[in-house]
Amino acid sequence: MSTSDILLGEVLGTAVLVLLGGGVCAAVNFKRSKAYGAGWNAIAFGWGLGVLTGAYIAAGVSGAHLNPAVTLGLAIQGGVAWTDVPVYIAAEIVGAMIGAFLVWIAYYGQFRSHLAETGVQAGPVDRDTAEVPVRKAGPLLGVFSTGPEIRNSVQNLSTEIIATFVLVIAVLTQGLNNDGDGLGNLGVLITALVVIGIGLSLGGPTGYAINPARDLGPRIVHTLLPIKGKGGSDWGYVWVPITGPLIGAALAGGLYTVAFA
Repeated sequence: MSTSDILLGEVLGTAVLVLLGGGVCAAVNFKRSKAYGAGWNAIAFGWGLGVLTGAYIAAGVSGAHLNPAVTLGLAIQGGVAWTDVPVYIAAEIVGAMIGAFLVWIAYYGQFRSHLAETGVQAGPVDRDTAEVPVRKAGPLLGVFSTGPEIRNSVQNLSTEIIATFVLVIAVLTQGLNNDGDGLGNLGVLITALVVIGIGLSLGGPTGYAINPARDLGPRIVHTLLPIKGKGGSDWGYVWVPITGPLIGAALAGGLYTVAFA
C-alpha cells in the first residue's frame, strides 16, 4: 500500500466520519436544527453510521483505519508496518480537522443563532459537582470534541481505555482484509455496529472519544475558528481522549498477539 493511498483514504474517510459524527451532535444540540432534542440514541447511531460511511469510502484505498488507536492495534498485531503508522496518524488528524471545519460550514447559521439566543459569554466558567469544581468547556465544544460529565481523571481515563479496548479487539478479531491491512466489507459493517454499541453502553461518562484523531483534530479547529463567544477548548482534558484510546488499543493488540495469533 503506497503512502499516497494511505493519505487519500485516511484523510477522506476520517473527514466523512467526523463530518457525520460532528454533524449529528450539532443537529441534536442546536435549537434551530430540525433534529433538536433527538437525544443520545441519535448521537450514538449518527457516529456509528459515520464510521460506516467513512470506512466504506476508505476500505479499498487505505484499509479504513480512520483512528490512530486502530492503527496502533493493527501495528502491534502485525497487520500494518510500523513505518506506515505516522502516515496513518497524520492523515487521520488532518481528515478529522477537515470534517470538523465542514460541520461549522454546514451549521454556520445554527452556531451564530445558538450563541445569540443563549447570550453565552466567552471563556470557561466554574461549576460545582459532587466531587470537585469543574472548569466548563466552551458552550460549542461538544459539537467538536468530547468532555466528561464528571471530571475524574482516573475514571475518565479508565472509561476511554475500556471502550477503546472493546473497539480494537473487535476490529482485530474479525473482518480484516486478506492482506491484513484493514477492514473488509463485512468488517466495516460489524465495526460500525460495535461503535453504536459502545456509544449506547459506555459513552455516557466521557462521550466516548475512542479515537484520538476524532477528538484532537476537531479541538484544534474549535480553537482556530473565529467564533465569538465560543468559550474555551478545554486543552487540560485533551490528554484523556488521546492517552486512553492508545492504551486501550495497545492492550487489545497485546491480547490479540498472545491469545489469538
